[in-house]
Amino acid sequence: MNRQGHQHHEDEQSDASMDAVLSGVGSRLRALRKDRGATLSGLSETTGISVSTLSRLESGLRKPSLELLLPIARAHKVPLDELVGAPPVEDPRVQAKPIIRGGRTMIPLTRKPGGLQAYKVIEPQRRLEPEQKTHEGYEWMYMLSGKLRLVLGEHDVVLEPGEVVEFDTRVPHWFGSTGEGPAEFLVLFGPQGERMHVRARPARKRDQ
Repeated sequence: MNRQGHQHHEDEQSDASMDAVLSGVGSRLRALRKDRGATLSGLSETTGISVSTLSRLESGLRKPSLELLLPIARAHKVPLDELVGAPPVEDPRVQAKPIIRGGRTMIPLTRKPGGLQAYKVIEPQRRLEPEQKTHEGYEWMYMLSGKLRLVLGEHDVVLEPGEVVEFDTRVPHWFGSTGEGPAEFLVLFGPQGERMHVRARPARKRDQ
């Protein structure tokens, strides 16, 4: 490719990159306006830009320009690069209702189905007889407070705050209250057997 052809190719790449940036401006303008609780007519009065032009900007039918974006940025009191930069991210807070299962409270910490699932679990104080079960998957648990009894295969241990266990759920297992008070812990569960980065075997009993 000669120099002129190379320059033409770079110009095309630059134009494509610019178009990609500008194509996302409309959705950001709409999201910002709604976040501010502003209407198209109200924004039109503040900026002097017609309602139809603002609507076409938000729908992507009108190409953004500095003459249009500057007054909008001033009206919303945001820097110009917020209008043409990265799109606003979703609210990072997970809005999930607690799940009550077998007397145990499970609070989902992830919101996408499939793959690794995270929960905060609250185990009430009670007396239960261990009933080991098996199923596909891999589980990682981190103790936050209280004590939790874990029966995993031939191991029978009591977990305390700060301790971590990780195990294949195809191994017979059960966990529940020690009867000495409630317990809170975090659980990561991989339904397809995904393993975490850290491996930790259940600690041996302290008197062994």
